[in-house]
Amino acid sequence: MDKTFNIVISGVGGQGLVTLLKIISQAAFDEGFDVKTSELHGLSQRGGSVEVYIRFGEQVFSPMVPKGQANLIIALEQQEVLNGAQFASKKSIFLINKYQTPTLAVDVGLDEIKQRLADVSKKVFVIPASEICQKKLGNEVVSGIYLLGYAVRKKYLPLPMKSLEEAIKKTMPEKFWELNLKALHLSKT
Repeated sequence: MDKTFNIVISGVGGQGLVTLLKIISQAAFDEGFDVKTSELHGLSQRGGSVEVYIRFGEQVFSPMVPKGQANLIIALEQQEVLNGAQFASKKSIFLINKYQTPTLAVDVGLDEIKQRLADVSKKVFVIPASEICQKKLGNEVVSGIYLLGYAVRKKYLPLPMKSLEEAIKKTMPEKFWELNLKALHLSKT
């Protein structure tokens, strides 16, 4: 891990970005890291753009991820990944949910998105997380949790799965634990 690990999560309001921020930051804190977070809400009440930033390491001074220094960029909506691209470098890893919000006015296709990102990083992964979660769990809203489990399993996120499991329990009401824990572990099946 670099001295500070930087994550940018982008999507639209209602996709659970703030929930992911809470889970990741709780897990990092429980692992003994200094953690700083920030949220940038657009028209989140109406499905507008939302970005969250998580930084953790031995000592972190600012909650904002510097441009060109994101280690991991997770997009819960495929077009929103373009907003996070400014934080990427050649070493950045992109995890993109193959999901397009039907209400967005601008329609940028997945091929164009991949083409734009190819100039930034070669580590761009498009995953049909919403589709998988809907099919396997009957609920696509946990697609971000699925991507979180995927990131840990592939060693793109330097946090242990056990810490994320505990963070889910610390940050969510008990009635949501089972579904979210299933989503976290779904990528191994």
